[in-house]
Amino acid sequence: MTNLSPRQLRWIVTGLMLGLLLGSLDQTIVSTAMPHVIAELDGFSLYSWVFTIYMLTSTTAVPIFGKLADLFGRRLVYLIGMGLFLVGSALCGLSHNMTELIIFRAIQGIGAGALMPIAMTIIGDIFPPDRRGKMQGIFGAVFGLSSVLGPAVGGFIVDHIAWQWIFYINLPFGIFAAIILSMALKESKSSEKKSIDWGGASTLTGAVVAFLLAIEMGGSGQSEGGIKHYAWDSPQILGLFGASLLLILIFIWIESKVKEPIIPLKLFKLQAISVSSIVGFMMGMGMFGAITYIPLYSQAVIGTSASNSGYILTPLMLSLILSSIIGGILIKKLSYRTIVMTAMAIMTVGYLFMSQMDVNTTSLELILYMIIIGFGMGALMPVLTIAAQSAVGHELRGVATSTTQFTRSIGGTVGVAIMGVIMTNNMTSGIKDIQGNFTDIPADKLGQFANPQSLLQPEVKAQIPDKLLAALQGILSDAITSVFVIGIVVVLIGLVAAIFFGKLRMPRSEEGKEAFKAAAADMH
Repeated sequence: MTNLSPRQLRWIVTGLMLGLLLGSLDQTIVSTAMPHVIAELDGFSLYSWVFTIYMLTSTTAVPIFGKLADLFGRRLVYLIGMGLFLVGSALCGLSHNMTELIIFRAIQGIGAGALMPIAMTIIGDIFPPDRRGKMQGIFGAVFGLSSVLGPAVGGFIVDHIAWQWIFYINLPFGIFAAIILSMALKESKSSEKKSIDWGGASTLTGAVVAFLLAIEMGGSGQSEGGIKHYAWDSPQILGLFGASLLLILIFIWIESKVKEPIIPLKLFKLQAISVSSIVGFMMGMGMFGAITYIPLYSQAVIGTSASNSGYILTPLMLSLILSSIIGGILIKKLSYRTIVMTAMAIMTVGYLFMSQMDVNTTSLELILYMIIIGFGMGALMPVLTIAAQSAVGHELRGVATSTTQFTRSIGGTVGVAIMGVIMTNNMTSGIKDIQGNFTDIPADKLGQFANPQSLLQPEVKAQIPDKLLAALQGILSDAITSVFVIGIVVVLIGLVAAIFFGKLRMPRSEEGKEAFKAAAADMH
């Protein structure tokens, strides 16, 4: 990358921040708006799919875009990703049913797969190691700020305008960010012949898709929301899991043979990258579980509006912002292990509290628990990115950054899918258990009331007898808190994994970075 003037640096950072604001704003806007959207489009059984498909496509796109950025330049690949994201956003706003929305969210997710990892890669390119901690902390704060604004803005839009605008709002931000970066970010051209690992890209995508489909379609053996579900031991589900495993093995073989692998396997010989990937995977499972299911708990159990459920996420995001800035500062003084283990321990305490919630939990208690979780999450973000970037040189920085982003995203994707299955199964089972206790309610009315979607439709909820309403809220509360129990387990695994960072810490100079590169070369 050519030498940049202070003015260019300011414009590039501004454009990257807008892009990051765009991607994270969209995710949190959707989280609070979806209960209203699924009530309007009659799609409770597809609730997790709107999140899962976005995370699935963005996750599989992350390492592909990361490698393409190393091959063809950061600016070109970033702008292509931004364009796909904006097209997907516009189409989502034009959706007329859940099927269309899910398809267009997939397109949107592909573009989103370029935004954060390439932005972090560019920061690694234009700033020296001793300034990356501060910049990554600031970018983590931008992510947190957008996450604060997203739930509140999303709830306000749903309550006062129309849900389609939760997608349309992306367009002006994205266009402005693209214009800034296209003008300010200049890169030198390379005449070296480039090759793309299409085999690795296709097998990785197929493996992730097969695995997610197996999780989403496994369970009751009934058809829900137009999607056929099969028993866990059925040939269909076992076949999908088997196909996923086979494709992973083929992917590993391809990556060991091709000249320009999507994910160079040699990266995982580096302690910083292998441990960051494991910790990031576990963090993703816990982080997205909280962001996805807290608004549902707030609206369906506590009974808040979409706007208020957005505001109730604000404390989590504010603590995330503060912690991200602190983490970016402390990384210059403390080892990776110290920061990550402390952050994971804090998240564990937060999930422990949330797993104990019930229908009597107050909004104040929920806010306190979320502050604890957010404080743990924020400190992890800059540490894991800097650990990966500092372990390699410029030629591998894009793929190293995207690899850690990929593992965090795949953790979130798998986590939301598994948590969604567990929540839905627990809810369905609980409703079946109580239906015999309400024989005084006509069968047709009981069928209308005794389903989770009735708790998200104010006009239906108002007609539910108090005793049945309390029972339904209790069942949904238990189903959602079971998700937070999973959060405890995965965060504890991440805490143990962090031990293996050893004494690694951020290089204090370019010489320190070269030492990491030399260590990587010795492993060839």
